Amino acid sequence: MNNRVPGPLDSTIRRRHFLRQTSMGLGSIALAEMLASNSASADAPSVERTMAPRGGHFLGKVKNVIFLFMAGGPSQLELFEPKPMLRKYHNAAPPESMTKGRRFAFLKPDAKLLGSKRKFARYGECGMDLSELLPHHQKIADDVCWLRAVSTDVFNHGPAKLFMNCGFQAPGRPSLGSWITYGLGSESEDLPGFVVLQSGPRGPRGGSTLWSSGFLPTSFQGVPFRGKGSPILNLQNPTGIDREQQGDFVRTVSALNQARFGEVADPEIMTRILAGETAFAMQMSAPELTRLEDETEATLRSFGALPDEPSFARNCLLARRMVERGVRFVQLYHTDWDHHGGDTNLEGSLEKICREVDRASAALVLDLKQRGLLENTLVIWGGEFGRTPMGEVRATIGRDHHIDAFTMWMAGAGLKPGYLHGATDEFGFGPTEGRVHVHDLHATLLHLLGLDHQRLTYRFQGRDFRLTDVHGHLVNEILA
Repeated sequence: MNNRVPGPLDSTIRRRHFLRQTSMGLGSIALAEMLASNSASADAPSVERTMAPRGGHFLGKVKNVIFLFMAGGPSQLELFEPKPMLRKYHNAAPPESMTKGRRFAFLKPDAKLLGSKRKFARYGECGMDLSELLPHHQKIADDVCWLRAVSTDVFNHGPAKLFMNCGFQAPGRPSLGSWITYGLGSESEDLPGFVVLQSGPRGPRGGSTLWSSGFLPTSFQGVPFRGKGSPILNLQNPTGIDREQQGDFVRTVSALNQARFGEVADPEIMTRILAGETAFAMQMSAPELTRLEDETEATLRSFGALPDEPSFARNCLLARRMVERGVRFVQLYHTDWDHHGGDTNLEGSLEKICREVDRASAALVLDLKQRGLLENTLVIWGGEFGRTPMGEVRATIGRDHHIDAFTMWMAGAGLKPGYLHGATDEFGFGPTEGRVHVHDLHATLLHLLGLDHQRLTYRFQGRDFRLTDVHGHLVNEILA
């Protein structure tokens, strides 16, 4: 890349430099018009307000969200859907009527039905089917709302994760947390409004695009926290610089940025100002946040967390501590749910990952409930899609990606606890009632927060974009 400052006749001059340098002030005119169009709606926050807490379109039941994202696609047929007919017709060819016109990622045309070996029982007054792999979920059967016929449009991991997180399968759109902090700001003054925590053997496919702010100002993007050591790299002062000196530096740079913002009104300058101020505040708040020694031994034991050992359990406890401190949206990614067979199979691999998330997921709901935080917090559990009723033969047998029907659950404010919504056919191919598409899930989530998914928009490239695009319906049946 050419790092020279372009001159007036430079052939590589960029539009922004040209507009800035023209004597007629076209740059200022164009930018003013862009800013006016982006903030013309009364619903849209101005750059000056960026992360300040604000009300939605109506009074919402939910203030904070914790999304437990099971990256890879958990098998609903091993966890939530016993399907006796699958066992009865195990290793038989599936009915043509159920496979015709459906697309799968890896299945061969001769794939056979695969009955689960797992033992199931019904739990709670709601009678939810749960397998032996999720013994701790049995404790929250009547505390959560079960969505048993969720569907999506995309069957490959990266695009499907984007679709579940951003409402669109290609990079470039804002993520859930970005839309929500854009609409509501954050009540935390010394932590980011949108935080990302990761666990498992690797990061999720799709990477940082899953928590990107897309075309929204970058102050709304997710901030990843590390699982060990300093939560954010380079957060501490350099050697020889005390807090008072650092404060003077931050204030001076902010004043210079404010002056520049007054000249050009570039929203990214405001993002830099806010980032500097938040980082300065986080020098005190972040270490305190991650000091899990403050938690009681009973709490640590209930989550299965060790204070200094990175894990999904530790991240669940951190998520609770974050919403206590006003963080608007916390997203946890736990990877390796992609059980096709081979090294990642429906036996030991699935058992291992269920042990990693079962106890902590249930403990999070119960802990929030005990502290009164479930009254204004929403917890979501699920992946980008489910798994097929047919087996996939590799070194061992697993299941392929399935987009037509899978299970998720939500718990918290505004929902019917212990409610079973939706059902699938006898083999688990598709919904027979209560289908919830990803766009419907997003519309309902925003509604619980007091946001109308049709009114939460941002003008970009001449079009009003929204999380649900031109789709999405409220799932009124699950609302309390």
